Amino acid sequence: MESYQVTQWGQPLRRVRSATPTPAGTEVLVRVSACGVCHSDVHIRDGCYDMGFGKSIELEKIGIHLPLTMGHEIVGTVAAKGPDADAHATGGAPVVVYPWIGCGHCRHCLRGAELDCETPRSLGTRQAGGYSDHVLVPHARYALPYEGIDPLVAASAACSGLTAYSALKKIPPCSPEDVVVVIGAGGLGLAALGLIRKLTPARVVVVDANPAKLQFARPLADAVLDIADAAAPRALRDLADGGAAAVVDFVGLPQTFEWGLAALRKGGSLIEVGLFGGGVALSVPLLPMRNLKIMGSYVGSLAEFKELLTLLREPGVTTVPVLPRPMSEINEIFEEIRQGQVAGRVMAVV
Repeated sequence: MESYQVTQWGQPLRRVRSATPTPAGTEVLVRVSACGVCHSDVHIRDGCYDMGFGKSIELEKIGIHLPLTMGHEIVGTVAAKGPDADAHATGGAPVVVYPWIGCGHCRHCLRGAELDCETPRSLGTRQAGGYSDHVLVPHARYALPYEGIDPLVAASAACSGLTAYSALKKIPPCSPEDVVVVIGAGGLGLAALGLIRKLTPARVVVVDANPAKLQFARPLADAVLDIADAAAPRALRDLADGGAAAVVDFVGLPQTFEWGLAALRKGGSLIEVGLFGGGVALSVPLLPMRNLKIMGSYVGSLAEFKELLTLLREPGVTTVPVLPRPMSEINEIFEEIRQGQVAGRVMAVV
């Protein structure tokens, strides 16, 4: 088996050869055909997340150890299965993998909320993931059929699509006169723009600092704004008749968080998704005085993943543009993502 692993934090991934695992119990071995490259993997490779105010989370201290095979947007075929694996996991069956796996027996997992598990087994972060030619999946329920969907689109749905879908579901009920703001026209933002018309009747405004990304998003939005333009907040207030009903921040920088919070009307909701990092000083009275809601949204549940796969089969639904590249170029891909040169989702193809 050939994998691309983090063997030293902050350094390029190394190509490593090892024995192909044999599935046991309920496990399923998937032969990987492609794996999406997520911006969060850049942070994981560096070994920490910036929490702001001089603080950071070091991944070694929360149980993520080296060597690590990252990659969590995985599509492939069933290569083998353990003796207790579900019957539907037949050899050669095309599957897309749900990677956000919990321990399976805590109170969160038992109620179907694996995302809240305190000891997760997520593929690509806690266990070996898809930057490899094979990946071991703990149970067949996480290896889903995707007939009727392009394989690379199905793979991107496991993170960028699912993250966008789960965040959009948190938008409060809106009317066609309301405005929802999407901050960020990268992979997550573009995935959201392909789904948002199915989930809310509100007008959509996209905010970014990259002119090329705004141009890409323009056909999918009612308006686009440059966050660096001093006139943008006023333009948003004029468009939204005072403020947005909801803002979904797919970037997660201090300046995008503050811009989004300021863009809300009274009673509005800020849905924070991005993991770029940093911190802000927040006026506590502002929240009750303006009746604002702030919530985080992290990827999505297995049930939501199944909903999304169903939605992607409907006519008129699009998702983030997928850009196939050889997996052997994984380090070059990481650098392009770090520099903000990618508009869409790069898929590392085996």
